[in-house]
Amino acid sequence: MSTKNLFKLTASLAAAVMWAVSLPATAAVFVQCPGDTNGDGIPDGPADPNVVCKSLSAGDGFISMADGNVLYNFGFHDITGVPPDQVFAQGELAAEFSAPTIELKEGNKFFLSLTNVGMVMRPDLFDPHTVHFHGFPQAAPVFDGMPEGSFGVNMGSSVTYFYNVLEPGTFMYHCHQEATEHMQMGMLGNLYVRPAQDGQPKTYNGKTYTAFTYNDGDGSTGYNKAYPLQLSGFDRKFHEDHLAIQPLPFSTLRDTYPMINGRGYPDTVDPNPLPAPVENGGLTSQKLSALITANAGEKILLRLSNLSVVNYYTISVLGLPMRVVGSGAHIARGPDGKDLAFNTSSVTIGGGESADVLVDTSGAPAGTYFLYTTNLNYLSNDVQDFGGMMTEIRVN
Repeated sequence: MSTKNLFKLTASLAAAVMWAVSLPATAAVFVQCPGDTNGDGIPDGPADPNVVCKSLSAGDGFISMADGNVLYNFGFHDITGVPPDQVFAQGELAAEFSAPTIELKEGNKFFLSLTNVGMVMRPDLFDPHTVHFHGFPQAAPVFDGMPEGSFGVNMGSSVTYFYNVLEPGTFMYHCHQEATEHMQMGMLGNLYVRPAQDGQPKTYNGKTYTAFTYNDGDGSTGYNKAYPLQLSGFDRKFHEDHLAIQPLPFSTLRDTYPMINGRGYPDTVDPNPLPAPVENGGLTSQKLSALITANAGEKILLRLSNLSVVNYYTISVLGLPMRVVGSGAHIARGPDGKDLAFNTSSVTIGGGESADVLVDTSGAPAGTYFLYTTNLNYLSNDVQDFGGMMTEIRVN
């Protein structure tokens, strides 16, 4: 291209930019929820009990590792009930890891609003964000969060996703915009759907249950307590380079901080939200514990999911039997109804996979049992051993 033509092109681009910035700003916080008139995502009066509304912000923040290091992260934050004019004040630097848990029931109509509040620590970035309901059956492309068939939510804008929830199981959600980067940075969360059978007493092997993993018809997937446990990890160098505005080492990604629900052991067994990092300005970013408690004789449902972009993980429980009753948000039944559930001492889960595991404490002595990965190199917090992907099951 000649210098003259290059000058003309540059002048045209400059004119286009000046025209664009002269237009009035149209981006705004806009939440949609049936019966809500003030934009806070909560119906103002009597509402359909099957309609569920939730509002999330997407932005950045910091979380603490179990060895004391603080890492920069991206994440979601629950802003349900926050008036639109306060969303940015409450959403900035509030990124959580794990993201707020989403719990639904079969038959719900779910409205999920996402507002992109931008990156406080990386003002050079203008990344859109999405929510991908991973494993949702027959998702409409426009609500799937895949940028190829849908769109991203730009900074200062909101989008409401709609899901007609017709199947129970353990799902998960994450940002699908620049997926490897945004998932590694922490935009991951637990999501599960309880079956319509819940609340209907059923007796199985002499025990009566009112909570079930699936619509089993016979109570075989019944449980007393449920715990969502999401497996993931952070690459320390990736997060430090990101904050330092350096080229990101995608080709050498390696999770040096393996975690359950956004924590490494022993932080996994702290039942409380972890103290807020100073870098967050006092905002709590790690709210979800991974501690499991039960009374002797109770049956525990572990809703296991893996959203690591790097690793498979194998999970085991020392001293307690495990029974897999479902995987990939489907009950372990054959086309003819044959029960395909199985007993095991370990479960291997790849990225994007889930498993529903029942742990029976019947006959188990009271005490502490360890749930951990058998990939022993992931039982560490970076260079500090005796941590990582491990938690405790405390039987009273």
